[in-house]
Amino acid sequence: MFRNYIKLTLRNLWRNKIFSAINILGLSLGIAICLLIMLFIRQEWSYDRFHKNADNIVRVIFKGTVNGQLMKEANVMPPTAQTLLEHFPEVQAATRLRRGSVILRLADNASKEDHFTYADPNFFRFFTFPLLEGNAGQVLQEPNTIVITRAIAHKYFGDADPIGKVLTTSDGMNNFRVTGVMQDMPVNSHFHFDLVASMTGNPDAKSTSWMDSGFFTYLQLKPGTDYKELEAKLPHIVDDYIGPQFLASMGYSLSDYRRQGNDVGLYLQPLTSIHLHSDLAPATELEPNGDIRYLYIFGAVAVFMLLIACINFMNLSTAGATKRAREVGVRKVLGSDRAGLIRQFLSESLVLTFISMIIAVVLLYVALPGFNNLTGKALHFSLLSEPYLVPGLLLFGLCTGLFAGSYPAFMLSSFTAARVLKGSAVVGKQGFTLRSGLVVFQFFVSITLIVSTVVVYRQLEYIQHKKLGYDKNQVLIIQDTYLLGAQQEAFYQSLLHDARVQSVSNSAYLPAGASNNNNFFVYTTEKTQQTKALRYYVDDNYIATMGMQMAMGRNFSRQFGTDSAAAILNETAVKALRLQGNPIGQLVNRSVERSTDINQYHIIGVVKDFHFRSMHEAISPLIMTLSPLNGSLIVKIRTSDVHGLVASLEQQWKAAHPPAPFVYSFLDDRFKETYNAELKTSRTLGIFACLTILVACLGLFGLATFTAEQRTKEIGVRKVMGANVPDIVALLSKDFLKLVLVANVLALPLAWYVMRLWLQDYAYHTSMNVWIFFAAAALAVLVALVAVGFQSVKAAMVNPVKSLRNP
Repeated sequence: MFRNYIKLTLRNLWRNKIFSAINILGLSLGIAICLLIMLFIRQEWSYDRFHKNADNIVRVIFKGTVNGQLMKEANVMPPTAQTLLEHFPEVQAATRLRRGSVILRLADNASKEDHFTYADPNFFRFFTFPLLEGNAGQVLQEPNTIVITRAIAHKYFGDADPIGKVLTTSDGMNNFRVTGVMQDMPVNSHFHFDLVASMTGNPDAKSTSWMDSGFFTYLQLKPGTDYKELEAKLPHIVDDYIGPQFLASMGYSLSDYRRQGNDVGLYLQPLTSIHLHSDLAPATELEPNGDIRYLYIFGAVAVFMLLIACINFMNLSTAGATKRAREVGVRKVLGSDRAGLIRQFLSESLVLTFISMIIAVVLLYVALPGFNNLTGKALHFSLLSEPYLVPGLLLFGLCTGLFAGSYPAFMLSSFTAARVLKGSAVVGKQGFTLRSGLVVFQFFVSITLIVSTVVVYRQLEYIQHKKLGYDKNQVLIIQDTYLLGAQQEAFYQSLLHDARVQSVSNSAYLPAGASNNNNFFVYTTEKTQQTKALRYYVDDNYIATMGMQMAMGRNFSRQFGTDSAAAILNETAVKALRLQGNPIGQLVNRSVERSTDINQYHIIGVVKDFHFRSMHEAISPLIMTLSPLNGSLIVKIRTSDVHGLVASLEQQWKAAHPPAPFVYSFLDDRFKETYNAELKTSRTLGIFACLTILVACLGLFGLATFTAEQRTKEIGVRKVMGANVPDIVALLSKDFLKLVLVANVLALPLAWYVMRLWLQDYAYHTSMNVWIFFAAAALAVLVALVAVGFQSVKAAMVNPVKSLRNP
C-alpha cells in the first residue's frame, strides 16, 4: 500500500511539474534557513555551558551610581574572591583573571600577545579547558609559570616539546616557564586567551585595596544554592570592607555618600547568562557579548520562514483542488474511504517535504561557509559527527510534512463524489478566505522584515556618518613606541619632519578600539559631590592631531610649566561638576591614596564633546591631563601614498632593533570594528528579508498561475467582448493587491513599534522617517505586482479562441 502511495505521489508531482518545483524550492529554502538559524541560536545559547559546573558558577560584578551616573562593571576588587570564599560556606571555590598584553621573545623571535591573562592557580580546575600537556591542578601553582595553546607553542618552539622552555618579556624582567599546553578555548566561551600565566607572585593580586578593581572574579557555588540569596548578603561585605577604605580615601563615610543619592554594591551574574544577558559597560567586559534580542529576532525569522514555506504548500494544494476533485470522486466511487485518501495526500506531502529536506541539507552545506564569514561565527553541520542530527532531521521533516499537508489532505478528502463528478465547484468562499489570510500573513512577515532591515541599515549609516567630535580619517596609530628606548625621540622627530605627516601626538588613549583606560573621582568643593570621570593622558599635540575643537580656553602648551597640574574638561564634565560661570581657572580636586599624586588641577580649557565609546552609551565626563610620554604615537597623515609611508616607518622601526615587530592600525578601521557585530547582523537580516520575500513570491506566483488557469474561459469571453491586456491584468491582480495592502496596514504599526524599542538601546540614533514605511509598502506592492503580473500578462496574451475551446 505504501509503495502504491509513493508511486502515485511521484506521478502526481511529475504531472504538475511547475507547481511541484515551486513547492519544493519554497520548502527547501524555508527548511534550509530554519536549520541555519537554529545552528546559530544553538551556538549562541551554548556559551559557557560546556564547563562541568557551569550551572553553579557566577561572576561577581560591580554596580553603583555616582552623581546620577550609572556604573556597571564586570571587574571587581583584588580581595573580593578570597573574602567571599572565607565568609560564605555556600561558596566552594573562587578564581580570578586579569587580562592584559605582553611582548614575549625567544632568541630573535619576538611578538606582542594580546590574548594574554594572569589567572589564579586553580583556573584549570575551576573551568573546563582540557590540557594537552600538564596537570590541571599544578600548571599554575608556581610563580612565572605559563600555559599556552598549541598554536603559540608552534609559533615559538616549532615542533619541539615546549614543556620546561622559557619565554622572556621584552624588558627582560619576567621569565615565564611553560608548564602546560591547552587546546584552543571553545568558540562558545565568553573569553579567549592564548596564554594563561600564574597570578602567584603578582603583587597586584595580593593587594588588600577595595578601592581598586580590574580583577574578573568567579565563584563556584554548592549545588542547589540560589545565587540571589547569596547576593542578598553581599551588602554586608560592602559595608564591612569597602566602607572603612572608602572613608580613608574619600574623606567621608559610605553612608554620607549614599545620603547624596549615590551607591556602590557587589552583585552576582550566572556564568551562562553573561554572553546573552549582560548589560555591563562594554569597555569592562573581557570580550564583546551577544544580545538575546537578536536570538528572538532570528528565531522568529526561522519560524516565519518555515511557516511561509508551509503556507505556500497549503495555498497551492487547496487552490489546485479543482484539478484533484475528479480524482477524489473516482477514488470514492471505486471504494476509497476518507482515511485512505487522507493517508494518500499526507504521503504526497511527506514525500515532497523529504525531497525538500534533502535539497535543504545540500543548500545548508553550501551556504554555511559564507554565513560563517558574514557573521564571524564558526557554525558547523555534520550528519556523521552528531548522531542525534539524522533522527532529529527525520522528526523535523515528519512534523513539517504533516503540518503542511494536514489541511489540504482533510480538505481534499472531504469532497463529495457525486458533486465533483458533476463538475460542481469544490472550493468555496471559505477556501478562498483561508488562502487570503495566509497570503496576508506571508506579506505581513515580509513587510515587517523590510522595515526592520532598512531601520537597522540606517542606524549603522547614522553611526558611520555622525559627527564624532574628532576626525577619524587618515589617522595612523603606531603602538608600543616605548620599545624603541633611546631611539623613541628620534623616531618621533623624524615623523614631525616628514612632509607626508601633518601632526603627531604621543598618547595611548584613543576614542575608538582598544585603548588605555583610567578612571578617577573628581569634585569641585564638596567631596560628597564627586563625579566619576575618564582620564586621558595626552600631550600638547593631541587635540590638534585628533581634529578636536575647543569650546573655550586653550590647549596644553610647552610654554607653560604649570600645565603639568592643568586639565582640559569635555562639556559633559563641566555639566556633571556643576561648574558655575566660566570654568576657566577654576579648580578640580581628586581623592588620592599616594602623596606623590597630583590632587588638584586648574582648568585651562574645555574641549567640545566627542564620542569615545559606543553609540549605545551617552558621552560621559572626561578630563585630559598632560603626560608627554605615553608609549604610542597618533599620526595625522596628508598623503595618498599611505603604503609608502608605512613601509618607510617600518624600515626605521627595524633599524632601531626593538624587541617586537612594527604594529600599526588606522583609527577609522578601529572605529568600524566597534560596530562590526551590528554590521554583520544588518547584512544577515537583509539576506533573510530578501529570502523571505522570495519564498512569499513563489507562493504568490503559484496562486496567480492557478487563478489564471481557473479563469481561462472568463478571460477568453472578456477578450471577445473587447477587454484589452491591461484590463485583464488589472482583473487578475486586484485581489492579490488588496491582500498585500491589508498586510501593509497590519505590519507597518508593528514594525514601527518594534524598531522604536530597538533604537532606544542606542543613546544616539537615527529617526524613523515616514518614507521608510511608505517605501516598504510600495516595495511589497511592487513585488506582488511582479509575481502576479507575469502570469496575468501571460494569461491575457492567450488567443481567446484557444481559451474558449478548453473544456
